[in-house]
Amino acid sequence: MTVTAQQVKELREMTGVGMMDCKKALSETAGDMEAAIDWLRTRGLAKAAKKAGRVAAEGLVGVSIEGTRGAIVEVNSETDFVARNEQFQSIVGNIAKLSQDADGDVGKLSEMPYPGTGRSA
Repeated sequence: MTVTAQQVKELREMTGVGMMDCKKALSETAGDMEAAIDWLRTRGLAKAAKKAGRVAAEGLVGVSIEGTRGAIVEVNSETDFVARNEQFQSIVGNIAKLSQDADGDVGKLSEMPYPGTGRSA
């Protein structure tokens, strides 16, 4: 099956993965978008395993206080450049707020929707 540029673009927009990886995933799965996403996830997990031993010594602490309740979270990154990024700072703030709403229950936190994404935290 021939993979079209439109399919590659669509998969890239859905996953944020590079174009060549998207093309390969679609080729490997005969153009099946859902199977391609699973293929990329499997490959991503393999990449994550290679990086598992790396030290993430930078990062931020997020605090959320509302009334008499609060939450403190630590989110690490490998570089200070990431920690200074506005998007990373926003993520840390959102996770702190979600943590407060989850009342310290990690299971509940992981099931809560992350703001603006439609995905769970």
